[in-house]
Order: sequence, then structure tokens, then C-alpha cells
Amino acid sequence: MIVHWRKSSYSGGISDQQCVELGRLAPGAGIGVRDSKDPGGGHLTLSVAQFAGLIEQVKQRPAR
Repeated sequence: MIVHWRKSSYSGGISDQQCVELGRLAPGAGIGVRDSKDPGGGHLTLSVAQFAGLIEQVKQRPAR
């Protein structure tokens, strides 16, 4: 299966050193998260529930 990666809307511009990409993996396999600066370096696999929990935690963090 081909994974179509997309850059997170929370990543900054070209000079942003903290960019992530998200990709829906095979049905039932969850969500992939990878470093957009190193796409060949592998990815973290999260279940849909884990990904939702991560997003909730990020939303609760104070802005810098």
C-alpha cells in the first residue's frame, strides 16, 4: 500500500526545523507520523485512539 504523507498544518514554513508529516497507514494499521526533514528515516505508528490522545495533549499545552 502506498502511504500519502501530508505535512502537519502545525508545521511552520521552509525554515521550520520541527516539521512532521502524517499518513494514514493500511486500513486498521493506524496513523504514521514522521520527520519531514528525514522521510526515509522511518515513522512512528499510532493507533487512531493514540493519535487522538496525542492531539488532545498538544492542544492542552500552553503556546510558546
